[in-house]
Amino acid sequence: MSCTSLPGVFASRPPPPRPRHRPDGVLPHGGIQYDAPGRDSNNCSTGNTDDEYLTIKNYSSSATVNLKGYIVKDAAGNRFTFTASHYLQPGDSIKLRGGNGTYSDSKNVVYRDNCNFLWNNDKDTIYLYKPSGARADVHSYTKRDNDRDANGYISYHG
Repeated sequence: MSCTSLPGVFASRPPPPRPRHRPDGVLPHGGIQYDAPGRDSNNCSTGNTDDEYLTIKNYSSSATVNLKGYIVKDAAGNRFTFTASHYLQPGDSIKLRGGNGTYSDSKNVVYRDNCNFLWNNDKDTIYLYKPSGARADVHSYTKRDNDRDANGYISYHG
């Protein structure tokens, strides 16, 4: 199984861009549910932080990506580090969810094990860093400019 790093290619204004073709064809960010449906509650037992998520997708047709060591961060510096190996096969995606839950490689979900919301409902910036510390990708959004149907979800890269 071969692994590759994720190059950065975010666009910051709608409409969402088509994936840029790179030698490995891998893009790290598929979309974000930045505003969980319903009234925000970060109560660990009854809240809805697990309804807030970031989708990371492997757009490659041939390269497998291991997310171990990658860091997702917001504009305020809140962060999540993938501490376990999680392999994204070509075309595969994973949802990084808030709240507590069971990690599942087969269901492609990782929980942050933190009941605080990570993404701001009005605007924020999403950073993705490689295990080396180099920035792999960045994207800023505003509810007004990027969420035209006002459903709390923004899709990127096609």
